[in-house]
Amino acid sequence: MKKNLFCYLLANLLFFAPTTKAELFNLKEYKLDNGLQVIVIPNHKAPIVKHMLWYKVGAADETIGKGGSAHLLEHLMFRGTKKIKGQEYNRIMEQNGAVSNAFTGQDSTAYHQFIDISRLELAMYLEADRMQNLNIDYESFETERQIVFQERKQMVENNPLYLFTEELQRTFWQNHPYSRPVTGTEEEIMSLTKKDLKRIYKKYRPDNAILIISGDIEPNLALELAQKYYGKIPQPITPLPTNSNTLPQIKKQTHFTMELPKLNIPRIVRKYQAPSFAIAPEKIYPYIILSKYIGDSDISVLHRALVEDKKLAVNAYSTYNFTPTAGGYFDFVLVPTPNIKIDLLIAEFDKILTNISQSFTQQDLEKAKRQLLAGLIYTRDNPQNSAYIVGTLARAGMSGKDIENYDQNIKSVTLQQVKQAAKELLQSSFVEGIALPKGENK
Repeated sequence: MKKNLFCYLLANLLFFAPTTKAELFNLKEYKLDNGLQVIVIPNHKAPIVKHMLWYKVGAADETIGKGGSAHLLEHLMFRGTKKIKGQEYNRIMEQNGAVSNAFTGQDSTAYHQFIDISRLELAMYLEADRMQNLNIDYESFETERQIVFQERKQMVENNPLYLFTEELQRTFWQNHPYSRPVTGTEEEIMSLTKKDLKRIYKKYRPDNAILIISGDIEPNLALELAQKYYGKIPQPITPLPTNSNTLPQIKKQTHFTMELPKLNIPRIVRKYQAPSFAIAPEKIYPYIILSKYIGDSDISVLHRALVEDKKLAVNAYSTYNFTPTAGGYFDFVLVPTPNIKIDLLIAEFDKILTNISQSFTQQDLEKAKRQLLAGLIYTRDNPQNSAYIVGTLARAGMSGKDIENYDQNIKSVTLQQVKQAAKELLQSSFVEGIALPKGENK
């Protein structure tokens, strides 16, 4: 799923609330004796189920200089175990009508199958097998390393903003592991060894994972099956290392400009430090409303002022991500109208931000709440989206109760809290990057 789509779903779905109090997902949460967290989201509209296993392991867990090892391991998880040889896993999934895939992020790696409910046990058997019995042979390792290497080259060559985004991440996160690309660099990928992957694989353990089962199944049966297939996996004696939840100390304002040969239109991105759930859970809700008001839709303040009224931009929006365990961030993206001076656009943008805390009214608050609480029922009713969103929030540190009470937390936000969030945001450190077509002046 594309990042912007996820932010859109997250910002809207979780704050839908019917007129009477009800659970958002009606989820049930359990923990097995070996430490595996199990979350079940019943949805009986169709005989299908989404089975997701989230490991709390990602690119941020890699050793310096070994970038891309978590992503390469993800690829090799489809290359066979001691029981299921070679690419038999893929064949079995296809033969049983499953859509199976995986993704790697900074904080997590997730494996998922969308499958007929009658094939759920098969998916659970295969996934539990991969947790314990991965077999990394030389041929598979070399094949997948070349695939990952080519993926990296294609992303850099085909997306003119890719290197700009990486520079923005490096500048913002500095020495924190988040500053490194999930893919690794081309040099890092080709330097990886099987030993590097095995170090990451050791963290694939039940007490470091979250199992999400979303779809046509009762919670008690889902728990029984989880016990059957995952419950027998022993919890390692060695405790898991803990990562530090600290934001980097960046300068109050940091600016950089990049000229990109394949870029057709300039882009300005300003990234502010902001609260994350893992560090300041009580602070995220006013920031969510603030993002909705400022730039989270086509009727937001930024879009109306810069795109519709002043015609200075062809696009202007904000996103707020509170799920990273080491700290959140608040992004503003501006795409100037052709022939508009970037400095003029930024000046007008700054005027809007400066006035937010004064201009934001009780009426604006209620409108933003209504927008967040309204619609998108279809998203909640889709087992795939529910599994993805609940898994993301659980990985961020939310309990089942936190997730189910999300709408009430939004409703309880006051006007003063949003004004305070706006003031705090403007006082936060930020990095501003400007991407220009090669040879173009600001």
